Amino acid sequence: MADLKLNIPHQLSTEEATARIKKLLTDLRNDHKDLVENAQEEWNGNAADFRFSVKGFDLAGKIAVSDNAVDINAKLPFAVSLFKGAISKVITDKANELLR
Repeated sequence: MADLKLNIPHQLSTEEATARIKKLLTDLRNDHKDLVENAQEEWNGNAADFRFSVKGFDLAGKIAVSDNAVDINAKLPFAVSLFKGAISKVITDKANELLR
């Protein structure tokens, strides 16, 4: 397993950033039903544990939204870790777009 740790700055209120991240996760499940299975998220205030499967690979991690950043920490299976750079870029680009 490889660690994926992202820190994405924002200038929104914590509540607005949290709402946008929640919408992103809902959109991910709806837009990629053919790839994403067993998607779950458990929110406790501005933090969440998440887990889902993509093409048979299980992914899990934590999201924490603060006043000025969104932190994402996840464990990637070894086979998926080969694409860690590309995965980081896609998540960071999408989050930056979403949190503007």
